[in-house]
Amino acid sequence: MLQTVTTKSKPMTREELLARAEALIPVLASRSEAAEKARKAPVETVQDYVDNGLLRICQPARYGGFELGYDVMCEVVQTLARGCGSQAWVHMVLADNPLKLAAFDLKAQDEVWGEDSTAKICVAIAAVGKARRVPGGIVWNALHGFSSGVNHADWVICGGNIYEDGKPVEGCFALIPTKEINILDDWHSAGLAGSGSNSFEVKDVFVPQHRVLSKKDYDAGTSPGTLYYTSPISKLPRGGVSAVSYTAVCVGVAEGFLQNYIGYTAPRKSRGTPVADGYGIQMGLGQAAAEIEAASRMYLGVVREAMDVLNRREEVSKYQNVQGKRNAAYACQLAMGAVSKLFNAAGGRALYTDSVLQRQFRDCYAAAAHHSVSWDGAAAEFGKFVLKQQQSN
Repeated sequence: MLQTVTTKSKPMTREELLARAEALIPVLASRSEAAEKARKAPVETVQDYVDNGLLRICQPARYGGFELGYDVMCEVVQTLARGCGSQAWVHMVLADNPLKLAAFDLKAQDEVWGEDSTAKICVAIAAVGKARRVPGGIVWNALHGFSSGVNHADWVICGGNIYEDGKPVEGCFALIPTKEINILDDWHSAGLAGSGSNSFEVKDVFVPQHRVLSKKDYDAGTSPGTLYYTSPISKLPRGGVSAVSYTAVCVGVAEGFLQNYIGYTAPRKSRGTPVADGYGIQMGLGQAAAEIEAASRMYLGVVREAMDVLNRREEVSKYQNVQGKRNAAYACQLAMGAVSKLFNAAGGRALYTDSVLQRQFRDCYAAAAHHSVSWDGAAAEFGKFVLKQQQSN
């Protein structure tokens, strides 16, 4: 029989969450160098997220979550990223992954959150896992990569396929406790170095059937948890508008870079001449600030519109999904372009490893490198959709 879970948590508003995130900006900034050197987010940072309720934004109310909109989560992520891109990236995945767990059978959710509603979930969605059916479930084997924050996770959700006679027959996700995986210390990167996006191995691990989720059902929005929950956030489609979560980090880093650039440039002199008096510097700053603000408004606009649709109990359209992914990707391009121009104007001292500007420059580019916000792919997908629509009219 399904366990009855009634975890209560004081509901928090968007404004309260953003205020708490704002208060953490200088805290994350003070830890950014240590996070980069350790190649993972500090334990204290993740605990700050837990203590401030920042990982409950999209979590089901059944387990003490707030069931707020995806736009609220992105705003919190963007705010944290002004302090440190790597630590904000870890928040992003830990705050988003409750939505993925919420798609599983309730028995699986109870197993994870029943005893600890703050249990943290990481993912490795790429379908590299190989499973075989056995009585009561499957046996999983894989080498999974790019699992951000996995060192802090209690559970992982792995992507892969069930094989029969050496051929993949069914795509699925497996929910596995981290005590049954082997984390590899292999995250050595030029950007988002403190995100701890390590690989992990799974060797002959038995996964009971209630912890196996059909990819077909997940993509179609007919997975067990999706049918159970009625909150608007539980109906957000994946793979389209949801790409904005990566953009939130990229834009937030760009905003932090902009503020640091202003503080760095205002008193700066070059061979005795105030740099800030230069028309080119002033013009470049104005343009970059406009591009970063445009990027923020562009991606937040589409996710807010999507949440408005879901709040009306309507479905997000295919057009809104391809538009959302397009805007998410283009906003990253705007943020990267702005940061690149400002970094180029910052002079040689910005290149030193103790300069926060060089770290934020690298983190901005790393965030925009995620395949979900690839500009070529998102632009082509949008173009293909609208042309096909026109041809069918």
